[in-house]
Amino acid sequence: MAAERGGCSLEAVPLPPEVRESLAELELELSEGDITQKGYEKKRAKLLARYIPLIQGVDPSLQAENRIPGSSQATAAVSKQQKSRSTNSRDERFRSDVHTEAVQAALAKYKERKMPMPSKRRSVLVHSSVETYTPPDNHSAPPDVTTGLVEHLHHERPQVASVRGIPRGYNSSILETADGVPVNSRVSSKIQQLLNTLKRPKRPPLKEFFVDDFEELLEVQQPDPNQPKPEGGQMTVLKGEPLGVVTNWPPSLLAALQRWGTTQPKTPCLTALDTTGKAIYTLTYGKLWSRSLKLAYTLLNKLTSKNEPLLKPGHRVALVFPNSDPVMFMVAFYGCLLADLVPVPIEVPLTRKDAGSQQIGFLLGSCGVTLALTTDVCQKGLPKAQTGEVVTFKGWPRLVWFVIDGKHLAKPAKDWHPQVRDASADIAYIEYKTSKEGSAMGITISHASMLAHCHALTQSCGYSEAETLTNVLDFKREAGLWHGVLTSVMNRMHVVSIPYALMKVNPLSWIQKVCSYKARVAVVKSRDMHWSLLAQRDQRDVNLSSLRMLIVADGANPWSISSCDAFLNVFQSRGLRPEVICPCASSSEALTVAIRRPPDLGGPPPGKAVLSMNCLSYSVIRVDTEEKLSVLTVQDVGQVMPGANVCVVKVDGTPYLCKTDEVGEICVNSGATGTAYYGLLGITKNVFETIPVTAAGVPVSDQPFTRTGLLGFIGPDSLVFVVGKLDGLMVVNIRKHNADDVVATALAVEPMKFVYRGRIAVFSVTVLHDDRIVLVAEQRPDASEEDSFQWMSRVLQAIDSIHQVGVYCLALVPANTLPKAPLGGIHISETKQRFLEGALHPCNVLMCPHTCVTNLPKPRQKQPDVGPASMIVGNLVAGKRIAQASGRDVTQLEDNDQARKFLYLADVLQWRAQTTPDHPLFLLLNSKGTVASTASCVQLHKKAERVAAALMEKGRLNVGDHVALVYPPGVDLIATFYGCLYAGCTPITVRPPHPQNLATTLPTVKMIVEVSKSACILTTQGIMKLLKSKEAATAVDIKTWPTILDTDDIPKKKVANIFRPPSPDMLAYLDFSVSTTGILAGVKMSHAAASALCRSVKLQCELYPSRQIATCLDPYCGLGFALWCLCSVYSGHQSILVPPLELESNVSLWLSAVSQYKVRVTFCSYSVMEMCTKGLGTQTDVLRMKGVNLSCVRTCMVVAEERPRIALTQSFSKLFKDLGLSARSVSTTFGCRVNVAICLQPNRLRKLAEQGTAGPDPTTVYVDMRALRHDRVRLVERGSPHSLPLMESGKILPGVKVIIAHTETKGPLGDSHLGEIWVSSPHNATGYYTVYGEEALHADHFSARLSFGDTQTVWARTGYLGFLRRTELTDASGERHDALYVVGSLDETLELRGMRYHPIDIETSVIRAHKSIAECAVFTWTNLLVVVVELEGSEQEALDLVALVTNVVLEEHYLIVGVVVIVDPGVIPINSRGEKQRMHLRDGFLADQLDPIYVAYNM
Repeated sequence: MAAERGGCSLEAVPLPPEVRESLAELELELSEGDITQKGYEKKRAKLLARYIPLIQGVDPSLQAENRIPGSSQATAAVSKQQKSRSTNSRDERFRSDVHTEAVQAALAKYKERKMPMPSKRRSVLVHSSVETYTPPDNHSAPPDVTTGLVEHLHHERPQVASVRGIPRGYNSSILETADGVPVNSRVSSKIQQLLNTLKRPKRPPLKEFFVDDFEELLEVQQPDPNQPKPEGGQMTVLKGEPLGVVTNWPPSLLAALQRWGTTQPKTPCLTALDTTGKAIYTLTYGKLWSRSLKLAYTLLNKLTSKNEPLLKPGHRVALVFPNSDPVMFMVAFYGCLLADLVPVPIEVPLTRKDAGSQQIGFLLGSCGVTLALTTDVCQKGLPKAQTGEVVTFKGWPRLVWFVIDGKHLAKPAKDWHPQVRDASADIAYIEYKTSKEGSAMGITISHASMLAHCHALTQSCGYSEAETLTNVLDFKREAGLWHGVLTSVMNRMHVVSIPYALMKVNPLSWIQKVCSYKARVAVVKSRDMHWSLLAQRDQRDVNLSSLRMLIVADGANPWSISSCDAFLNVFQSRGLRPEVICPCASSSEALTVAIRRPPDLGGPPPGKAVLSMNCLSYSVIRVDTEEKLSVLTVQDVGQVMPGANVCVVKVDGTPYLCKTDEVGEICVNSGATGTAYYGLLGITKNVFETIPVTAAGVPVSDQPFTRTGLLGFIGPDSLVFVVGKLDGLMVVNIRKHNADDVVATALAVEPMKFVYRGRIAVFSVTVLHDDRIVLVAEQRPDASEEDSFQWMSRVLQAIDSIHQVGVYCLALVPANTLPKAPLGGIHISETKQRFLEGALHPCNVLMCPHTCVTNLPKPRQKQPDVGPASMIVGNLVAGKRIAQASGRDVTQLEDNDQARKFLYLADVLQWRAQTTPDHPLFLLLNSKGTVASTASCVQLHKKAERVAAALMEKGRLNVGDHVALVYPPGVDLIATFYGCLYAGCTPITVRPPHPQNLATTLPTVKMIVEVSKSACILTTQGIMKLLKSKEAATAVDIKTWPTILDTDDIPKKKVANIFRPPSPDMLAYLDFSVSTTGILAGVKMSHAAASALCRSVKLQCELYPSRQIATCLDPYCGLGFALWCLCSVYSGHQSILVPPLELESNVSLWLSAVSQYKVRVTFCSYSVMEMCTKGLGTQTDVLRMKGVNLSCVRTCMVVAEERPRIALTQSFSKLFKDLGLSARSVSTTFGCRVNVAICLQPNRLRKLAEQGTAGPDPTTVYVDMRALRHDRVRLVERGSPHSLPLMESGKILPGVKVIIAHTETKGPLGDSHLGEIWVSSPHNATGYYTVYGEEALHADHFSARLSFGDTQTVWARTGYLGFLRRTELTDASGERHDALYVVGSLDETLELRGMRYHPIDIETSVIRAHKSIAECAVFTWTNLLVVVVELEGSEQEALDLVALVTNVVLEEHYLIVGVVVIVDPGVIPINSRGEKQRMHLRDGFLADQLDPIYVAYNM
């Protein structure tokens, strides 16, 4: 190489210090892998250019480099180790850097398509711990010490005032949905970008489907008629050469040890090195024999428990030795064999949290291991319990730890001799391996297999006595154990063992040892060759001519070819002969499968193949001739082992032999394979006892074969080629991809700037019935956000071009955070586990479900509408009744005169003030639970009179004027309401603004006052000051308030005459409420409707003056307002009023009040129930001690305008069962804007329950969630997949009729059909009250008629989807019970892929996805599904949620999430009824006001 040739004379040239410094930096960059070989040479040449005349022999091409514009770009992005070998030396197409060039060419095809970059809060960018900044030990050797620690910035988040319950800003016209929001924010431009990205052409459309236990059809990939198919003949079993007969071959490995230990005791057996490369100890064969004997004697005779020997022959023993102590390991291994014990070598557990350590524990437990052998030093380093004993690691059995250093061993008795038997089928040792899923399995190797394997290796490697071998591999397992501990002893060889720690400090150490010991054989991995390349310039005097074999243990890995090529390229000039490089293939189950032999051992010339990646993905072998981009260059791994038969079988199903041009799993039949997975009979049969069959089904042999887990084929000259491993196989859409190939492609995208070379993991996860590819890499601490994102996008494009497969998720994690395998490398299964559990803590995530997931069900095409008449006929034919139900008839129930006499609530109050003046009606509690104020009938009447007088005199109001009542919950609110009725004015109750949050709460007040055309505002002095304050002026125009009167000290005056309405249809009050979709809707309630509502509630709940009722609801709208202000006056019962706001300072206030006043009936909202459940979860014992007892409660009703929240009501019941609350007493209600009370579960049933004639409990049914999306109801069993529990919403009120109508045709529907709930009742509201006379738009909400059937009745449309179902239960009167099930609001449903989704269902799935998700809300924006999750945990976890949220929504709802927004707890606005305000959230998101922790745009 030019650099070397120039290097000799470089010493003589005096270079200025800054040039030397730059050169040193370059060296470091190269050693870290930050720069490629080519790039290094180019930069070095540039630095030295002006000294060129002084330096002879610099390759002229290097000087010319400067002329090539932009070439540095191409060379920086380089895959594995490049060579600058001149092109004529061999066919251009076999260059192993061809892959890099392919990747670069592929990327050039993509114009820089702009992908929206995720936005991230600044604090997330600051990694949490300093250790994150030490670069990991990756494949590029010594760690970089130049990276300074980044300053740790702690960003305080500004405290944003709570946005819960904000109304929509009223600049948009009233009753407009949020679709009209003008958007010009950062967020929406990103969404636009995302949409552009999604317009790119998808994979070819897929044709067929399979049925997923329902008519929901997931598409399945049909074979492409043009896909490549194997055309060769059927392969035949390939037979290896016979095992040669060796004279004097020992009958067992122990016999060989005995022979060498007694006849050649001084011969060196093993040399151990320390981390500086010095030989610290050489074990001779004599010492190995004597120390093994001592250990065997001690184990069998000196270890007892309860006077019994601890160990018996055949027992398993764990060997726990560090990688730096091969001597002790060897003694322990042979000591166990001599004692007839089975050694189980494992890694040293360092912490309780080691990756995979728990699995090793399971393995030890299943092998029945009770004793662990270790060294003194190692034992001291293990974590200890307080007692000083080694801790029991997680998942491990209890072990006795025995230190085998000399002083602990006993000298064998004179008459004791071990039995050195011939090799038998008994287990010799157990080697562990980790399966693809991460479980540790023990592979048993018998004495006979061990001997046969040593024999086969000796023959194929031509080992001879006293040869020297350097071993860089782990001596505890696989090739390191087979060559360096077993076969070496068989042949009395001398092994020089290079510890991993030494390799990290000095990657050249193994080459130096080959030189100094004149080693004939070296056993390495391609990684070791790569490392030594990076450091080889330090050594001028290296000579590798003594090597006759360089065994590359991972030669079966597709990347090893480039390491082999590059290594030969550099070291050929130092005595390395090309034929010395011997890749081999092995597997834990079949031991060595094939090894390339030098020509002097009869090996054919090496083979290479350039294969089409596309054909390989269909398991077909095609040599690529067209210089395509996507090719895989593979080298052979030599010939089959002596004495073995090999064939290739199909991977799945019956093991049919493959065709000659087909890739399959390599199977081996020989005396030298493993025999079983210890204790696992089922998979043992599958793997170790496979019988391959021909296409006709005829077994190819009567001997079983062992599956190797290697995927490959037999090439020309009977050479074995391996193209991948079963463990790394990912099957996406019937095409097969190899994890290692995908890693190689990712590495070819300029990796060294952004990620660590050796720390990339690729695996697949199953989402929606298919494998999805996930790529995880460690990001360098100095890579900027933009750079990393850029790199990620390029990796996606490269993999897409070269493998024609999409990556589902690409995640970057901070440096040093991926779980490591024992000797470097990534622990893949543990990484996958963390990904699926949401414990990976990435710092960057890019998900591409839109491009990968191609098997979604077809979007639903709406069928041409079937007419309503034919639907009815269809239902009748099917024997279904029309879905119609009603409450009890009111007219039959009114038995007394009073009910008929008073239509007007004002009259009722006057009558009560005269007949029962001192009867207490209201009792208001404060947060301490003490009575803040009360009102009797006469007090309320007098206060109302004073208010009426003030309105007429001070306010100069006329009959019919509208008055806004802005009061906190209390008696004043009720008194002023009746004052308005006395004066003939129309009251509107308005929630007062929040003094700490005027900016968001005051506009709502202003909006209601303006929309309702209020002529006057009644309020308290404090609120009046607030409305006119300077702070208020910043939020609204305070000059435009109407007259504001405070009622704190109005004079005691009577009104001359109390107003009596001329007709019951006259407007009594307006009820304003902001719906969950952000629409402010006021409804008109007439006097007749108001008293009809009170009458229905009175009859349903059996209210009369001697009753007490506790109400913990907001008094401003809906049923909450009616229960607070109207019902007590009408029915005469006493209301105990608990303002929900007071629960914020005293959570137990409501339940304590219920207990203290022994209340039978109580009302609350979901938000109150949730506060109690969350806030009192751990305090039930404390409450019991305080005497709280809820056994008095007959009915606790949740007032709601939504689908019943089963999970919440159940956990509430369960939690307070300990305080005497009966589960039967908790029930739900349903009302909406057009009718505030449609269903209430009455307590009448409870009373009857005590008499033994129980009424029906609220019934729960399970429906298929997928059918609901198609507007169908399909009842299923509890627990069946995709089932959704629905609870009926209570019993329909007296006087109320309900029918289910088709949303579009408006025809009546049959029983158990999903449609819109329509209601007819005397207490329906009479219409919407809006400013601009838009009533026409919504007139049909209040006066709808069926298009067919009963076309006379006038109905109000509730805007809710639901169904009626006649249950088997009867109520007290013996009638069948009709249950109404509310599914959700039509306004809120999301129309996606032609189907109707209810946000709550998606949200429920998402909340279950990870423990740190506190709350979730979803909405759509331009057909993208946006999921907002509140993160209750550290910001580190934020990015874990992106993949989990995407997965769960795909799996359970067949939807692709477009944007995942992660925010702080409390950001999702929730109104006073406990409903999520999804539209406010959407507006906040689009206006960029949420201050999200992270926003991920899924591609």
